[in-house]
Amino acid sequence: MSVIGFDTSNYTTSIAFFDGNDGVNESRLLPVKEGELGLRQSDAVFAHIKSLPELSGRLFSHVQMERITAVGVSTRPRAVEGSYMPCFMVGYSHAKLLADALDVPLVEVSHQQGHVAASLWSAGRLDLMDREHLAWHLSGGTTELLLVRPEGRNVTCTRIGGTSDISAGQLIDRTGQLLKLPFPSGKHLDALSQNAQGREVFKVKCPGTEFSLSGVQNKVQQFHGRQGDPAETAAYALRCVAAAVYKATENALKEYPGLPVVFSGGVASNSMLRSVLAPLEPVFAQPQYSTDNAMGVAVLAHRSQEVQ
Repeated sequence: MSVIGFDTSNYTTSIAFFDGNDGVNESRLLPVKEGELGLRQSDAVFAHIKSLPELSGRLFSHVQMERITAVGVSTRPRAVEGSYMPCFMVGYSHAKLLADALDVPLVEVSHQQGHVAASLWSAGRLDLMDREHLAWHLSGGTTELLLVRPEGRNVTCTRIGGTSDISAGQLIDRTGQLLKLPFPSGKHLDALSQNAQGREVFKVKCPGTEFSLSGVQNKVQQFHGRQGDPAETAAYALRCVAAAVYKATENALKEYPGLPVVFSGGVASNSMLRSVLAPLEPVFAQPQYSTDNAMGVAVLAHRSQEVQ
């Protein structure tokens, strides 16, 4: 029993194969012009349409299509009413066509659910799909702390904390723009920060599990004005994000003691975040499955076909 998964997010085109144990994910970042912070939805849709044929051809060249028993696809950012982005319709149209051609079920999930599943699979902790746990979704557009509960062969995600304004990914990308780095800037800031020596950090107020990062953006700009060192500025921005996430996680565990904490989303691949959060014994995905990918969608499609 094998499945195909599609995910066409606002950052990455991806298609994956999964057989219940192993999988392959083919992906490509959407092209963003230098100095810009993302794409218009119309441009993202066009980029997905251009990329999917090549990526699917690369994947299908070593997949026995007669073994495919289901096709999965992410159709919206989150599994809540009103959650919608046009770019996900590209993945849906390709997945629906493939499912109809193969005469197999089409399994629709959310992008967020796919992130959770990809993180757990790559960390070797798919057992948590059947247990209540906490999960951070840290990406370019989302910084949410979720209470995750099993629902059939999938999960439900209830927001219990996170940012009240800009996301961690937005702060990182705006810092990257300040430093004239390519978009998305996460891996570039991560690499720069390895050369920093300072330890200064702006501690974001976090009385519970909610915090604001818009003030941190101003602090990063002020810090860079004083220091002028790209490595130190990159590390400062990342330390501020990591400190806020740590405090919110620590507070959440007071309310939900003993629950495992899982990290998903592109920001979760950051090495400084992983180092700062280590004392809380978090579950981190392999870095390549923290960023947007279709593997989690494929995992969920496969689970939908399993006999409980």
